[in-house]
Amino acid sequence: MTFNSIPFLIFYPCVLLGYFGTRLLPEKIGSQARWIFLLLASYFFYMYSQPALIVLILFTTLVSWVSSLVIEKLDGKISSGSLSEKEIARAKRRKKWCLALTLISSLGVLFFFKYFIFICESVFGIVGFFTGQAYRINLNLILPVGISFYTFQTLSYAIDVYRGKIRTERHFGYYALFVSFFPQLVAGPIERPANLLPQLRTRLPVTREDVGYGLRKMMLGFFKKIAIADLISVYVNSIYNNLDGFETVPALGVVIATLLFAVQIYCDFSGYSDIAIGCARIMGIRLMKNFDRPYTAKTVREFWGRWHLSLSTWFRDYLYIPLGGSRCAKWRHLLNVAIVFLVSGLWHGAAWTFVIWGALHAVYQIVGILTLPLRNRLLTKLKLSPDGRLIRCVRTFNTFLLVDFAWLFFRANSTSDFGKLLSALFSGASWRVPIQSVLSSMQLTVPAILLLVLSLALLLLVDRLVLHHDEPSGSGAMVRRGAFICVTWIVIFAWTYLMANDLTSTFIYFQF
Repeated sequence: MTFNSIPFLIFYPCVLLGYFGTRLLPEKIGSQARWIFLLLASYFFYMYSQPALIVLILFTTLVSWVSSLVIEKLDGKISSGSLSEKEIARAKRRKKWCLALTLISSLGVLFFFKYFIFICESVFGIVGFFTGQAYRINLNLILPVGISFYTFQTLSYAIDVYRGKIRTERHFGYYALFVSFFPQLVAGPIERPANLLPQLRTRLPVTREDVGYGLRKMMLGFFKKIAIADLISVYVNSIYNNLDGFETVPALGVVIATLLFAVQIYCDFSGYSDIAIGCARIMGIRLMKNFDRPYTAKTVREFWGRWHLSLSTWFRDYLYIPLGGSRCAKWRHLLNVAIVFLVSGLWHGAAWTFVIWGALHAVYQIVGILTLPLRNRLLTKLKLSPDGRLIRCVRTFNTFLLVDFAWLFFRANSTSDFGKLLSALFSGASWRVPIQSVLSSMQLTVPAILLLVLSLALLLLVDRLVLHHDEPSGSGAMVRRGAFICVTWIVIFAWTYLMANDLTSTFIYFQF
């Protein structure tokens, strides 16, 4: 089930009725009814599109829960002081085996369904290159929606228990709800157990401000997805999905489509996060922030401190720091950065396009680290402050160009496609295609361009006025209400138009 679907518009109000209905019961009965109801609703949400694959969530949930219970039990024995040194060493080995069991089982399921065919095809391609024979694998695997997200969530729980950062959740129902909580189940944010589990166990107060903020956040998310991302996808697809349809792929078309894709993927993914955060907030549950205006970043490193925060911080805490982070030799620090971004690229998809995208971001980071002293000396010689307005603008512009160029690899449908895209960008003939022809092939008419500009301007206004300020009074309140009403009607009209023309699309990050 997707947020931008009619079934969800029926499902979510029913969940709210049931959820708030359990709050009317006596606390002892209501707390039991609440977690049971939310767990069943979450499983229904997931099973709506892929019923059989609920087995994978149950398997991952059960293994990580049992392993963590054993780890904590062993920790208790170790700290009791009643064991000999030999028994302590044996208990520590068992702890490692329990953690390894969770890692192997969870990552094994993820590997098989997401990467097995990709690795086989890559190996067959290499063998075929040297032997001259074509090899194929006849295996059709369905990629379970959200498998990368809930896998990382169970891993963070098991690792935190192993490190002694949190205590195990002894109630299997609450833990299962933590893994499968429907707003963030299929595309995040990737929640930490220390944040979400206590909220699921407690009867949290739901205030008028929670409901108001949640509704505004949801509407902003729908606006980003329906009124911007889905409409922009038409223009992006006209280039990226039609490369064979051009006699000469227009370079200007590639540039425009890639710039638009930067907006599309931000509005698509942050729109999902907004809806997820809003859904939970109406129930009094606060999910972590997942985006913080990433395209205002002044460096690529800062971009990753603003984009998909739940994943960026996950890689930092569970991969980058355990590898040694920056507290090691320079070469090892750079290697750690490269490993993290290569893994991040592979996490996003089982294709070489994503690996190259991750590798490109690794190059950006490494070059940035190596050239930082040189750049600082240059600014000092020129008597320019790194925090001056001009330098900030230049750095933000350069960062956006670098990130946007990398999106070209991310969006390309295949390695052969990004070869065509790069060829177009560096071909003189491609740049000679008339702009009128480019805009026509992309269906970018004057009204369409004006609509895009107005939609983006309204997004900036709503994002600033509706969500990121305290409750205003007087004229400020009128502006907020007016913006909210505008967004609501635009979402309704855009959704009606998209549904009528069969242009609605699933969220991009569902494939990850």
